[in-house]
Amino acid sequence: MTTTFITASVCVVRDGALLTVRKRGTAKFMLPGGKLEPGESFVDCAVREAAEEVGLVLAPADLVEIGDWTVAAANEPGALVRSAVFVAPPGQPEPRALGEIEELRWQPLGERADDLAPLLVEHVLPALEVRAP
Repeated sequence: MTTTFITASVCVVRDGALLTVRKRGTAKFMLPGGKLEPGESFVDCAVREAAEEVGLVLAPADLVEIGDWTVAAANEPGALVRSAVFVAPPGQPEPRALGEIEELRWQPLGERADDLAPLLVEHVLPALEVRAP
């Protein structure tokens, strides 16, 4: 039986680039986000994880869901991740690496680095590129 992790993630877009994070001890860059706690909604998880991982204080009502996708997990061989993905409103303060986050990187929307999580490559970046003005 394949393990599926249920998560929520947040997109922060600035100047044509997407905020990505690399967690300590991993090689792939992904969105700020993580696993839902018992009884937690997807949007509440996204808000909590954005605060814990990159120090952003977001309001659930300000987030816009752009998709709910299931793909191969970036750092868990043989596992899947299902993630509800939300976009934060523009004008966020400068994020900072907190908790388990080792590194932040702004990923240009039109580029595909070799070290991106499957969720980003297969779904999030294409969805954001369609939304870009």
